[in-house]
Amino acid sequence: MAAPILPVSLISPGFYGLNTQDSPTEIDPRFALDATNCVIDRAGRVASRKGWVAQHATEAALGTANIDAMGEHTDVNGTTTIIAAGNNKIFKFTGTALTELTYGGGGVAPTITASNWQMAPHFNALVLFQSGHDPLIYDTALSTTQYRRMSEHPTYSGTVPLADCGISAYGRVWAARTTTDKVTVKWSDTGTHQKWTGGTSGSLDLTSVWPGGADEITALAAHNNNLIIFGTRQILIYSGALTPSTMTLADSIIGIGCVARDSVQVTGRDVLFLSSGGVQSISRTIQEKSAPINAVSRNVNDDILGYIGSVVAVDVKSAFSISDSFYVLSFRSSGITYCFDTRFMLPDGAARVTVWTSITPRSYLYTKSRSLLIGKAGYVAKYDGFTDGGATYRMTYYTTWMDFGRPSALSMLKKIKMIVLGAQSQDIVVKWGYDYIPGTDIGTVTLSSITPAEYGVGEYGIAEYSSNQVTNLVTIPASGSGTVVQIGFEAQLESQSISIQKIDIHSKEGRL
Repeated sequence: MAAPILPVSLISPGFYGLNTQDSPTEIDPRFALDATNCVIDRAGRVASRKGWVAQHATEAALGTANIDAMGEHTDVNGTTTIIAAGNNKIFKFTGTALTELTYGGGGVAPTITASNWQMAPHFNALVLFQSGHDPLIYDTALSTTQYRRMSEHPTYSGTVPLADCGISAYGRVWAARTTTDKVTVKWSDTGTHQKWTGGTSGSLDLTSVWPGGADEITALAAHNNNLIIFGTRQILIYSGALTPSTMTLADSIIGIGCVARDSVQVTGRDVLFLSSGGVQSISRTIQEKSAPINAVSRNVNDDILGYIGSVVAVDVKSAFSISDSFYVLSFRSSGITYCFDTRFMLPDGAARVTVWTSITPRSYLYTKSRSLLIGKAGYVAKYDGFTDGGATYRMTYYTTWMDFGRPSALSMLKKIKMIVLGAQSQDIVVKWGYDYIPGTDIGTVTLSSITPAEYGVGEYGIAEYSSNQVTNLVTIPASGSGTVVQIGFEAQLESQSISIQKIDIHSKEGRL
């Protein structure tokens, strides 16, 4: 008697995200071995990421230079302006125009040799910090077309540090890490960015505070009335930062620090950052004190560590998007971005992760209008649409290697069926391979809509999607045999999103 056809269903395939860390022979089939230019959507499906759209025409003063830093300024009237840095110049972006800010300090303009600013919005001003540079301010109470040194503010007092780290929190500006002093945190008076003496301004020398021996500050963050001070290999958490004169050391972590200033993102419930052991969560780090194996990036950790070893700190940029619920971490010189879904953590404490290529962000800014802006060569761009500046990009997804619970038997594929949400006329490529040789067989189809009732509106959530995204049934005749099988999916994104709802694999069991 002929062997029966045995169907295996993968519902929301890739739900656990990418896993390049574990042995391919032992990975849970809910993981993916490849999830490139993908996100995990709200329904838990592998879906295409968005692309980028330039938000303005070319600007001669910027040319094709990169936008390497951005910040958002909101004045007392609620008017919002994006400040961007590139080509060793400062620009403002409003509406659909990018214009260069001129120097308005009245003296000799500062010499700007890089655009790696950290920007801190503080009441009516935006403060810009960068190592070895005078802190700059864009203060609309003084001018809407000019920037100046903070020291050129009419009521400036004290000495602002020429810091590399600067944040605004609890009614004041905090700064740390100069070229000559990497152990002192200073803060301004309450309600001002320009007063660094008197009032409630002050400083904290950490020389004798580091519990694990000498260290240096790499980043600052504020969360839940705490000031978080990151060193290279330890973290200090001061509580009561609303009144810094009485704040106390509430906790310290030895063995985990932050290796890149711009990797730090406050998510609202947590703080994420890049350590020498991978991407970490401050809440989990506090809970466990030390456990690199349980890093947020646990399932891609060796890959992350490889990039840490090959890039400098200024090449690391990140953002947290509230609307998309993801933390993105980019290694600029490598052109690689990791996207960590933060809706929930996996049982091992890791986040579901996918990887982006070709989008190559130079910087990020998540705005109050809930847009994710991306610094590009020559442009401030928006994370939007499904092309990269008009160019197509390739989405790929590959399952883990599966034996269908029959490790000693050959599996002979007969048919692969997929439920795919995407635009009509989009070509997709389905690949399959056997015994750890991926993609040896290929089938290409063009998406076309199906009748929703055939598969059940409730089961597949058809009503959830807009009219430009339809449900497709993809059927590919398959062939070949092997003890383990992998299914792959590739598509060159042309203008619409794609997500994979379900994969049905039909096979026969062969000889043992």
